[in-house]
Amino acid sequence: MTGIGELLRAAYDTPWKAANELRRLIGLPYIRLLFAFKGVRWGKGWRIYGAPIIQRHRGSLIEIGDGLELRSFPASNPLSPSHRVVLATRDAGARIVIGDDFGMTGGTICAVRSVVIGDRVTVGADCVITDTDFHPIEPEFRLRDPLAGASAPISIGDDVFIGMHTLVLKGVTIGAGSVIGAGSVVTRDIPSGVIAAGNPARVIREVGR
Repeated sequence: MTGIGELLRAAYDTPWKAANELRRLIGLPYIRLLFAFKGVRWGKGWRIYGAPIIQRHRGSLIEIGDGLELRSFPASNPLSPSHRVVLATRDAGARIVIGDDFGMTGGTICAVRSVVIGDRVTVGADCVITDTDFHPIEPEFRLRDPLAGASAPISIGDDVFIGMHTLVLKGVTIGAGSVIGAGSVVTRDIPSGVIAAGNPARVIREVGR
């Protein structure tokens, strides 16, 4: 058990962390109400630093496991997210399903069909994970329906780490234990246990080599 002296010392050495915890605790009742109002079950051990933006279609599912950590206000992370975490399901039947011990700073997860994320996944600051192009490529289709872009499910395995400012696009599977380098654009499947980076992201080497 951490003693009161150790807590005071930690607050003295890293006062911004103490301020973040105080702000988190003050905002906790409102944030719990927000999740309840949006129809998202509150899990065990959640730590939410600033209210996320939740846009859940009434006919869709957002389901998140225990141990969630979301950081939305700039002081909550030295990388200072440019906007709050966004969780959005756009259509009936869409789903965002996230396992235990998920962490994300700023950024967006958006599903028209399905985004499924495993356990112990960490997503760096200001990443975007979206299973839709949003808008059609062809001009005539955009004029007819500007939001009818192509979509395909995304799957991210256990123990994946995604570096800051990465874009994960529709139809992608990222295998368990892989690392995606910062600033990457993931347009194709990434196997398990590798480091991938670039635009488009390509495998550089296996993890641990």
